[in-house]
Amino acid sequence: MRIGVVSDTHGHIENLKEALKALSEMKIEVFCHLGDDYDDMRDVNVPSEIQVIQVPGVFSEYYKDPNIPNRLIMQWEGKSFLLTHTRTSHKNDLKEDPDPEELLEKGKVNAVLYGHTHIPAIIMEGKSFLFNPGHLKDGDKKGFPPTFGLISVENDHITAQIFELKTQKILYQAKLIFIA
Repeated sequence: MRIGVVSDTHGHIENLKEALKALSEMKIEVFCHLGDDYDDMRDVNVPSEIQVIQVPGVFSEYYKDPNIPNRLIMQWEGKSFLLTHTRTSHKNDLKEDPDPEELLEKGKVNAVLYGHTHIPAIIMEGKSFLFNPGHLKDGDKKGFPPTFGLISVENDHITAQIFELKTQKILYQAKLIFIA
């Protein structure tokens, strides 16, 4: 299973299209947008064979809508992934939103895919990992270039990679191996 991950597109549609094109060429099966800006996906054509999953950013009007999940737990290849805009709980969370810290602490997820910080990261935490694909803005005050992520899930491991958008070079990568 190959999963493409983007976050914090903030209206930079051409960069979103470029990331989706690169990930499509990497043969992804799922494309995840982790918020800021939820509506940006309306302006891209995703190939029909790719499933799109989105969560809204914490300051979005969609985040206040109980009919749109703010956090999702997905199962891929027997591994649990939390998709969220923030890696921690947030003051704008709805009462029914799962708590990311609690899910990690209790070992209920193997990975947390998040955005919000605009800082690309792959962080190992216990037997899980935290994955932030960065942002897709042309310029960002935090100094990181536009980036996107790819996660490959196989029976006994997860490989995570973060690519710089313009060069498509790997900036960060890690492999989490599950020992029975």
